[in-house]
Amino acid sequence: MKFLIVLFGLIFSSLTHASQVCSRVALVNFQEILVDTSSTQKGEGLRFYLEKDNIAKSYLDEYQEGTKIRWQNAAIGTVGTGMIIGGLFASDGSDAKKSLLIGGAAMILVNFFVARTLEYNNEQNLSRAIEEYNKRNLPKILFYPDGLPAETGTSPGLGMAIFKDWSF
Repeated sequence: MKFLIVLFGLIFSSLTHASQVCSRVALVNFQEILVDTSSTQKGEGLRFYLEKDNIAKSYLDEYQEGTKIRWQNAAIGTVGTGMIIGGLFASDGSDAKKSLLIGGAAMILVNFFVARTLEYNNEQNLSRAIEEYNKRNLPKILFYPDGLPAETGTSPGLGMAIFKDWSF
């Protein structure tokens, strides 16, 4: 049961990340531009600039394709939730109860980590799109995924962090 509490704590802690993603900004000509203008099309605020360069536009399109909801993740999460619910209704002394609870929680946890890994790796497409645009076009786009330097009080590249990269 403690495992389930930790699992739900991890899932709910990711909600703070979602609020940060929705308010990302980039600097273009010393003006702040919203990167994510809507909840369905991430990176759409930069399309006006990135579509001037075919390579940058292709990376942006790839990024937006990667942000779409995958039916496989929804199906696996639903099956895992169903297993947990089935385990709660199983008779108390049975091995099936423990198997269903642990299996369902493990399925949800693995699904969560796989989805987060895919999301993290997809963010590199947006960075590549901006990098490709900046190679050949003006005005330059300055994008800091962790927030603008004025917010943190440090210049980009001088920060220090502990980071764990999940890959499967």
